[in-house]
Amino acid sequence: MTASDPKAELRHYLTRARDALLWKTDGLSEYDIRRPLVPTGTNLLGLVKHVASVAAGYFGECFGRPFGEPLPWLDDDAEPNADMWATADESREQIIGLYRRAWAHADATIDATPLDAIGEVAWWPPERRRPTLHRVLIHMIAETERHAGHADIVRELIDGAAGIRAEHSNLPDADTTWWLAYRDRVEQAAKDAAAR
Repeated sequence: MTASDPKAELRHYLTRARDALLWKTDGLSEYDIRRPLVPTGTNLLGLVKHVASVAAGYFGECFGRPFGEPLPWLDDDAEPNADMWATADESREQIIGLYRRAWAHADATIDATPLDAIGEVAWWPPERRRPTLHRVLIHMIAETERHAGHADIVRELIDGAAGIRAEHSNLPDADTTWWLAYRDRVEQAAKDAAAR
């Protein structure tokens, strides 16, 4: 990647976000990868399914390159949020495989399409419905990073694992005692501020 190749830079950040999201699923049981840990039902495999689905749409039909696999959870008659969780019949391998195929399809679209090419996003408001590939890439970087952040928090709630990626957490290198004391300091600051 060079500074003179904006498409490569955008893909670099998209790939980092994709990797971070997928890494959050490593080493977990079927239950843990699927279980909701917040009232809205957010779960790791559902986040992967959702990001795969939106990538298939944004880099598929929007640029005249349909993904080619049915995504019934996105049909008009599908239940709300059906793309945000995996049924018992949808295996981890199926969902992660879908994610990898949507990723490959997106990369093929990115390779084949100039950054200034105009797509059509039917679900966006009419005044914004015809973005460039450049804008869609920025949108998908933000979308993927947002859900990778959700995944980071969900994974920490499951087993305490946190950080940006396996080889570099981007967190202080500290032991459990330090983290407990740090959390206590943050909690005390919150209490002190509330008491003022």
